[in-house]
Amino acid sequence: MSKALGSENVFGLIMPSKFTSKKSISDAIKLLNNLKIKYEIVSINDIYTSYLKTLKLDEKEIDITIQNIQARIRANILMAYSNIHNCLVVNTSNKSEIAVGYSTMYGDTCGAISPIGDVLKTDVYKLAQYINSDKKVIPQSIIKRPPTAELKPNQKDEDDIPPYKLLDRVIKLYIEEQRDFKEISREIDEKTLNQIIKRIEANEYKRKQFPIIIKVSKKSFGNGRIMPVVKSNEFYKNNL
Repeated sequence: MSKALGSENVFGLIMPSKFTSKKSISDAIKLLNNLKIKYEIVSINDIYTSYLKTLKLDEKEIDITIQNIQARIRANILMAYSNIHNCLVVNTSNKSEIAVGYSTMYGDTCGAISPIGDVLKTDVYKLAQYINSDKKVIPQSIIKRPPTAELKPNQKDEDDIPPYKLLDRVIKLYIEEQRDFKEISREIDEKTLNQIIKRIEANEYKRKQFPIIIKVSKKSFGNGRIMPVVKSNEFYKNNL
């Protein structure tokens, strides 16, 4: 975004919680400084604590409710800054996350436009390495660390979703190349494939409420792939 719009037209917000590692904060600051982007750090801890108290939630078990609250607090702060500074919020979700609904409604699904919403997670890493080919703009620790939302201690993306290499292969075959289940199952375990496709189809309702996605592949989500939110049992019988 800084290259397309000019760094003076981009503003960054770092919104750490109690689960955000010091390394994540320092990496974010280093990246923003490398891109010459102005930023602010706004902790969500006080708001988060207030939510727990108001809703009488026990932090002993950090379930999906508590994780989603953090994402939605950040979205509220982003939208407030958008109003205050008369700017647009850029959505940062990638195609892999969008495909399986690994995002929070009214949280990290918010924004006016999604620049990498049609870019698979594995390709995001390739783009990062390409950007770094001339000059080290993105800290290597960001690229090399296991992907994590940091919404609870020791959280990793692959605790909840399949490894991105496998997931992206299914998305490419099923969404972009529109192969059928039987054809894809020749190279991917049927049980795993069934779980991934069911999750893709179950999250269509989220994608219907997603920001505008810039299309870069043969088949993107949003207007690039028209699917009904509610499907009959007959649909699953014929397609899975």
